[in-house]
Amino acid sequence: MRIYQDNDKRELAAVVCNKCKKNLKVKNGVIMEGCFNGNIRFGYFSNKDGDVHSFDLCEECYDKMIDGFAIPVEEEEVKELL
Repeated sequence: MRIYQDNDKRELAAVVCNKCKKNLKVKNGVIMEGCFNGNIRFGYFSNKDGDVHSFDLCEECYDKMIDGFAIPVEEEEVKELL
């Protein structure tokens, strides 16, 4: 869950893991640790037509979630982080 300092959602104040409620480190509007942001807009042919869901997971909760996948996530190492 993202908490912003302004109504325009320009300056990030805090991020809380939706699963375990851990407060992630945020400094000057930048998340300073691993965070997974999920965002889905459901379209036709779903039970949630027109709904938008978003959530944040700390790295530990993300690891627990993907550990239960029948097909592992695809991983790729990035040499240069921007």
